[in-house]
Amino acid sequence: MEKNKILYHLGLCAAFALLILSTARCSKDSDIVEVTDYSKPEHWLALPSNPDKPVDVFYLYPTAWTPDSPTEPVYCAIDNPSMISGAAFAYSVQATAFETVGNMYAPFYRQMNATYAQSKTEEERWELADSFPVADAIAAFDYYIRHYNNGRPFILAAHSQGSHVMFFLLSCYMREHLDDVYPRMIAAYPVGYPLTADFLDANDHLKFAEGPDDVGVIISFNTQSPNVAFGDNVIMTTKLGMVINPINWKRDETPAPASESLGSYMPGPDNGFVKVPAYADACIDLTMGVLICNSVDENALYQPASNMGLGVYHAWDYPFYYYNLRQNAENRVNKYFGK
Repeated sequence: MEKNKILYHLGLCAAFALLILSTARCSKDSDIVEVTDYSKPEHWLALPSNPDKPVDVFYLYPTAWTPDSPTEPVYCAIDNPSMISGAAFAYSVQATAFETVGNMYAPFYRQMNATYAQSKTEEERWELADSFPVADAIAAFDYYIRHYNNGRPFILAAHSQGSHVMFFLLSCYMREHLDDVYPRMIAAYPVGYPLTADFLDANDHLKFAEGPDDVGVIISFNTQSPNVAFGDNVIMTTKLGMVINPINWKRDETPAPASESLGSYMPGPDNGFVKVPAYADACIDLTMGVLICNSVDENALYQPASNMGLGVYHAWDYPFYYYNLRQNAENRVNKYFGK
């Protein structure tokens, strides 16, 4: 698959620019739609046969479905070839950051038709998400907890549409399992989707990270160049997203130069990805609720991810800070175990 094509998968969800509301409504459809059968191995993107680590990672990929035409169904099938291909690529450049930390679990879940959703109102788009995507994701996580987890602590990770869906998991499923499941959550990384203060206020069982060491917290950010105006980031709205700097792990506007980065995971020769040292810096802009990267050439990155818009680094949220996210997950695991 060409780089331009696979990078398009990473950012496709930006086309419908969903808004995070003050609280995620627990899926009304999960009880009436037929959810995917997660007892079948073919419905898992990643399912370890020998989970030998003391920690698990549960990952939800971003929009990976590319409809062939605007007239395709609202939701893709669980075995849609385009989604399966795009999900595998997203996993390879995002979820693999956590492979050193835990046993990897990643379900396939049915996704929205972005072209169709783009023509709808905000409320209608929210209703579209609160259907097959949320029902599948929660069913998959519940099946994982009951059949695969065996009481181990876990990390949640997601990007873009996957992060949007994960907000329901955090808001609803964790609220319903405050005593038996939530205490085992080491951290959640729903990156690439705006998490608002209103969302946390409405979900007082959740808390945002304050530094590199706290556990049971949420880590999130949305990356762009300083030249993107407020509201023009394709996944942003007029609501401010909460941000933590993935290099220095601060919540203020203290800049972190690229020299302090542990490395980025960027396209290399032969359509592969390679480690690139001292590539992406990071600085929070509190007035816009975004993470600013100044050190990269936005024109060079525009070609492989042109559907995002110039200076919108949505497709690079994970690759820019890949090795810092890996180190941070390892650190939070150690803190969880008291090391």
